[in-house]
Amino acid sequence: MVDSIKDAIILAGGKGERLRPHTNDRPKPMVEVGGKPIFEYQLDQLIKGGVRRVVFACSYKREVLMDYVGDGSRYGIKVLYSVEEEPLGRGGGIKKAMKVLGSFRDLEEKIIITNGDNLWKLNINSLVEKSDNALATVVVVPLRSPYGVVDFNQQDQIIGFKEKPILPYWINAGIYVFNREIKDLLPDVGDHETETFPNLAKDKFLVFKSQDYWRGVDTAKDLTDAEKEVEEVFKDGDVS
Repeated sequence: MVDSIKDAIILAGGKGERLRPHTNDRPKPMVEVGGKPIFEYQLDQLIKGGVRRVVFACSYKREVLMDYVGDGSRYGIKVLYSVEEEPLGRGGGIKKAMKVLGSFRDLEEKIIITNGDNLWKLNINSLVEKSDNALATVVVVPLRSPYGVVDFNQQDQIIGFKEKPILPYWINAGIYVFNREIKDLLPDVGDHETETFPNLAKDKFLVFKSQDYWRGVDTAKDLTDAEKEVEEVFKDGDVS
């Protein structure tokens, strides 16, 4: 059993242009679902999983996030901010945020990184265990079809319908565990998925398969659907 991870980076600079007007006055992770910002569902789980220090990588409307979160004392943790005056891409944003952690004190060996604009429920402890010997671990979730599908036989006779079935593929959930050694492999400007991941050794680059709840919140319809789901998914404050 490995120790819990103490540090996390939340990527929170998204403009969320497809969610306008909800993002006119706030960054996308600050959009509310079920009466609380999207990022807060993530933060609750990270804290229950042992995280004690969080860096928000922020840019667009960052003052709204900073005013709301403050120094983290309301959550019982330490919160820092990595501000991007110019867009650095996700990989560059992560690298700069890791430097903020390093300037505060020595980096922990492992860091959890999340895209701050997705809703998810995850067993953090199991993720930490899976990442023990990896340089990078990527959480993946099953791909659900956005459409209903039609089943038919070789005679083209319809034999049934399936409403938005799970497809035989997995997608990146935007949740990672990085070993601190990956920092020098990240771009100063650019995306880690295209500029860093292809160069990692296969035995140090793993996936963690999660069957738990996950939803990308990219459109007004996603937001409407999420409002219906979170009450059941996170009932009784159960986000561990």
